[in-house]
Amino acid sequence: MGESGLTVTFHGVRGSTACHDPQTHRYGGNTSCVSIKSANDAPIIFDLGTGLRYINSSQSETELRPEPFVGTCLLTHLHWDHIQGLPFFRSMLCEETVLDIYAPKQEDGRGLREIFLKKICPPIFPISLNEFKATINFHEIGDDDFMIGNTKVMSRFVPHTGPTLGYRITAGNSTVTYLSDHQQPVTGFALTTGARQICQGTDLLIHDSQYTPAEFELKSDWGHSTFEFAMWVAETTSAKRLALFHHDPSRTDDALDVIAQRLAGVAKNRGFEVFAAAEGMSVEVVA
Repeated sequence: MGESGLTVTFHGVRGSTACHDPQTHRYGGNTSCVSIKSANDAPIIFDLGTGLRYINSSQSETELRPEPFVGTCLLTHLHWDHIQGLPFFRSMLCEETVLDIYAPKQEDGRGLREIFLKKICPPIFPISLNEFKATINFHEIGDDDFMIGNTKVMSRFVPHTGPTLGYRITAGNSTVTYLSDHQQPVTGFALTTGARQICQGTDLLIHDSQYTPAEFELKSDWGHSTFEFAMWVAETTSAKRLALFHHDPSRTDDALDVIAQRLAGVAKNRGFEVFAAAEGMSVEVVA
C-alpha cells in the first residue's frame, strides 16, 4: 500500500440480522462492519455490527488476550444490526483502548451516550457500557466535513428509516464511499444531493444492495436498495468500483455468485467494476 492508498477489509457484510448456515458461510453472516487502514493514520471503522468482533482477533479465542485499539468509528445509524458488535469487541476490555464514535444527531434530541447506555445494560446485556475499561468518545454529526488525522471525512444524511448518514473518506488521492443503508425511491431512480456528493467519482463505492426487484416490490418502504439501483448509482456518479453490500440474510452464496457474475459484465460495459463483498476480503484502493 502506497502512502496515498487505503486498505479496505470487510468484517461483516449482512444486513438486518446475523445468520449462520451452510448456504451463507462463503460470503459470511456477520452484520455491517468494514475497516479502513491508511499508511499515515489510525484505523477507521464503518459501523459496529457483529463483524466488529473479528477486528484485533488474529489468534484463537483460547489464546487471545485483548489488544488495545485506538481509532475511529463512522457509524451510519443506530439500528441494532449496526451496533450489536460493540459489547463483544474484545478491545473494549483494555484500558488503553480509545474509540471515537461519530454518529448522526437524533431528531428527538437524545444524546448518543444516553442511547448507548440504555441499549447496552442489564437486563439486555450483563453489564453496562460504562463498566467496560475502554474510553469511548461520542461525536454527534450531520451534514459535515471534518478531518480525522490526515483523512478527510464527508458525512451526509441519506434516506433510510431514522437519521442515517453516508460517508466519504479521502486519504491522499484515494476515496472510499460507504452507503450501507440507503432507501431506493419507490418509483424511478434518483439521488439526493447529499448522496450524490459522497458518491461522485469515488474510487470504491460500498453500497446497499439488499433486494432483488421482486423483493423490493414487497418491501419498498423498508429503507434499502436493489442491485439494479446500486449499479445505477455507481454509473451515474462515475464510481470506479462498486462493492455490493448489506446482503439480505436470505441470500445464499450461490445466489450472490450468480448476481455478481451477471452484473460484472454489465458494469464493464458501463465503465466500472463490481463485486459482492465477502467477510475477510481486503481491497486495495489507490487512485
